[in-house]
Amino acid sequence: MSKKFVRFRLPENEACWYGRLDNDIVHQLGGPPWENSPETEKTYSAGQVILQAPVQPSKIICIGLNYHAHVNASQSADEAPEYPLIFLKPPSSIIGPGEKIIHPEQSQRVDYEAELGIVIGKTARNVSEHDAADHIFGFTCVNDVTARDLQKKDGQWSRAKGFDTFCPVGPWIVTDINYADVLVEGILNGEVKQSGRTSLMIFNIPYLISYLSSVMTLNPGDLIPTGTPAGIAPMKAGDEIEVRIEEIGGLVNYMA
Repeated sequence: MSKKFVRFRLPENEACWYGRLDNDIVHQLGGPPWENSPETEKTYSAGQVILQAPVQPSKIICIGLNYHAHVNASQSADEAPEYPLIFLKPPSSIIGPGEKIIHPEQSQRVDYEAELGIVIGKTARNVSEHDAADHIFGFTCVNDVTARDLQKKDGQWSRAKGFDTFCPVGPWIVTDINYADVLVEGILNGEVKQSGRTSLMIFNIPYLISYLSSVMTLNPGDLIPTGTPAGIAPMKAGDEIEVRIEEIGGLVNYMA
């Protein structure tokens, strides 16, 4: 049975805690949920807390061009990649649900990219595809915000993907979803712009975990956004962007 975990703070306090969300009740945990942290005696109604990004990863390892339809629509690739295209976003780019995405002065075009995010549950190094699922804690919604013009100008993606506020995550982590085939949508101002199922990924999730763990050690709490379906487009000031994923829910943010 799936569980839902959040990271939250109270309005009068900047300190953050992890919690298990059960209907509208948050049960505070003694530490990160992937450490099997016990529940404390403190509980809150959902209306009492302010949700934060549910992870504070040591690294964010992203996958580029992982849906066939996105490759077909892309101007930067003629065919599907032979191996996963990996790049990193800095942890400083993370924001939580409801927070604002800031348009940097250096860019004329900032795009949304709706993605399913994997949250690693235990240390993974050189794991097989067969054992990959044992290293997953759960899943969350991610928006891989991108300064598209800078991506094209630089020829590599660090600046375009790495600005502060360019990695909205949340609103929670859900365990035990059917990650092999869930619907991923990007919704701009109430209109569905992106829609693709994870079954249409070029590289599936067990393969990605195995591949990445052959390159670098994956630590508990690390975040792996798994690529975006076709339909990416720019945002402007005042826009609402939602990443909605089947069995998880919706992550809503706003463009400043």
